Amino acid sequence: MTFENIEWLFFDVGSTLVDESEVYVDRINKIAKAAGKTHDEVYKKSIEFYRKGLKGDLETAAFYGVPLPKWQPQYENPYPAAAEVLEKLGGRYKLGVIANQSLGTADRLKKYGLLEYFSLVVASAEEGVAKPDRRIFDIALERSGCKPENAVMIGDRVDNDILPAKAVGMKTVLVGQGLSSLSEEKYQDRDAYVSSIEELPDLLM
Repeated sequence: MTFENIEWLFFDVGSTLVDESEVYVDRINKIAKAAGKTHDEVYKKSIEFYRKGLKGDLETAAFYGVPLPKWQPQYENPYPAAAEVLEKLGGRYKLGVIANQSLGTADRLKKYGLLEYFSLVVASAEEGVAKPDRRIFDIALERSGCKPENAVMIGDRVDNDILPAKAVGMKTVLVGQGLSSLSEEKYQDRDAYVSSIEELPDLLM
């Protein structure tokens, strides 16, 4: 697909700009310990859920009847190519964030060296509304002054990123990073697919 008349690119954060794999390893280890199971057994169960398009860590904790361990953001790291990709794309488009994140998204992006590339950050904790609720997309479009047909949503999840963005009229790019890429739904409904953010400049420029 060709992307024409695009003015803004909006990014998800987790598993799109930021690698969360070590956080999930931590969660699986803690679920296994609480359930009295091996890491491998719990990991395999979580993968079963991810392949169904579900949140594997949450579903696995529920399956074993243990509390979902607290998210540990200190294990997050930006993908190595994130800054370079944003710098390239920022030379042609305005860049924004639409993400489900805990309080302090802008501060974390600054810590990762990524905030400088964004003209707008819209995050669920600050807005009181979370994806897939279309209102968070409407907020971003209103603040950016961008019509939906002139915007692209880039994210790793069909349910939270692709479907609601398409519902408001945005173009969409699904990024095959993170555990959501295991979902059997990953090729559905998006306008374009890339296996990593490193492929975005070739697609969009």
